[in-house]
Amino acid sequence: MSIKSLPVIASDRGLSTYMEEIKKFPLLEKGEEFMLAKRLAKHDDTQAAHKMVTSHLRLVAKIAMGYRFYGLPVSDLISEGNVGLMRAVKKFDPDRGFRLSTYAMWWIKAAINEYVLNSWSLVKVGTVAAQKKLFFNLRKLKSKLNLYGDGDLSIESADAIAERLNVDRKTVIEMNGRLSRSDSSLNVPVGEDGDLDRIDLLKSNAPDQESVLAEEEERTVGAELISDAMGALNERERQIIQERRLSENPRTLEELGNEYGISRERVRQIENRAFEKLQQAVKAAVATLDAGTAEPLEFLAAPT
Repeated sequence: MSIKSLPVIASDRGLSTYMEEIKKFPLLEKGEEFMLAKRLAKHDDTQAAHKMVTSHLRLVAKIAMGYRFYGLPVSDLISEGNVGLMRAVKKFDPDRGFRLSTYAMWWIKAAINEYVLNSWSLVKVGTVAAQKKLFFNLRKLKSKLNLYGDGDLSIESADAIAERLNVDRKTVIEMNGRLSRSDSSLNVPVGEDGDLDRIDLLKSNAPDQESVLAEEEERTVGAELISDAMGALNERERQIIQERRLSENPRTLEELGNEYGISRERVRQIENRAFEKLQQAVKAAVATLDAGTAEPLEFLAAPT
């Protein structure tokens, strides 16, 4: 059994044509429906399944029309409802004594509810049963309370709805706000000529080109200053600074102490003295060049 074998709505404009087409399928008498269900259960008879589905397409359309106020295409609502109907037909047990329409109604509504919740908003509307119940009953309750329009709810009205649906006032107010303001596409044209999309006006978190160039220039100047300042160190000091602060994998004080035959504390002293020499040399160079490099040695932090 496939949905492709059922009538299809080309668009919402073709809804009237679809409604006329599904009226051609006859309704089933109780005994006929029972026999078809038996044939499907025992022999996996696809013709029997097709008759059961097509005889209930009007039920799907009627239920789907009750969801049209959520701003989704009616054709999609009906298609999802048809999927729920087919699932119901597959699981229907005629021996329980009730008609297929009674059983299928819940499958149809469940399929449409799931589609609406997943499609109505980019923000997930409800994750618990109470929130889903509020989503699908809020408009109905507002109508009963003579609350029309999409404006904000008063505290009294929110409390009344919250009490009836067993949720808190905050949840009611938040849901009313979501239902009043549907999602807006970032690809909507804006401006007088429509040559820009709304997304083009969003502020980017990425750094602008001027900032990137400025940072790159600062790093380059800082690296050059440090390279020149290394000339103020003797060979052992340069080696220790290189191994401790310029290497991607800094060596430990103990490793360098063993290499030079000195204590780890002595290595620390040499490292600190060499770093002070570097600072003095860089500051002197900056003062001479007026390069504007604030912290050329900031990436030479001592490893732990």
